[in-house]
Amino acid sequence: MKVILFGATGMVGRGVLRECLRDAAVESVLVVGRTALGVTHPKLREVVRADLTDLTGLEDELLGYDACFFCLGVSSAGMKEAAYREVTYDLTLAVARFLAVRSPGLTFCYVSGQGTDSSARGRVMWARVKGETENALLALDGVDAYMFRPGLIQPLHGITSKTRAYRVVYLLTGRLLPVLRKLAPRWITTTEQVGLAMIAVARDGAGERDRVRDRTRGRVLETEGINRLAGA
Repeated sequence: MKVILFGATGMVGRGVLRECLRDAAVESVLVVGRTALGVTHPKLREVVRADLTDLTGLEDELLGYDACFFCLGVSSAGMKEAAYREVTYDLTLAVARFLAVRSPGLTFCYVSGQGTDSSARGRVMWARVKGETENALLALDGVDAYMFRPGLIQPLHGITSKTRAYRVVYLLTGRLLPVLRKLAPRWITTTEQVGLAMIAVARDGAGERDRVRDRTRGRVLETEGINRLAGA
């Protein structure tokens, strides 16, 4: 598989990149981001763009890919809805629409979040915007869209969160998380499992028991399904 990865500098994106570089099923990884990773690997190639909503000039660069793992996102804390929507909805759809034309049939895995509001009408701002983003991706022709809705994500292999509040949480709960993962697999996953599950979905699709049918024709994967796919 040839994979495009957005958001590789974030906690989830770094975990997904690690698994892609380790997996024999992944032939190459193209990372598109605003800043360079500072990582070298025979499989890895990077494109740095200041404005990711405008991929003009990359038409030939983004031809013929099998999957896009979209891990780019921001915390909604302290953000106005317009600014959060610009990063969450506008940017995601701009990329997905571009890829739908350049690599039709591509599997598009989008990192959403547990508690996302599929009605896009609720009071919680981030959940409403995420829901609207999911719905637009699921309705988009040209991509095979999967929504990943992880709950708590434990970073592994030296990966850390860029968000200070999350780093504090992980520091305080670090020793408990492996135990909690075994006791509550429906709520806790890891950066490794998210990466493995994305590769599995891109390679084989999601099994019916791992799939929650949305009212549209797409697929929504909760934490339990992510962990099961990673284990398979």
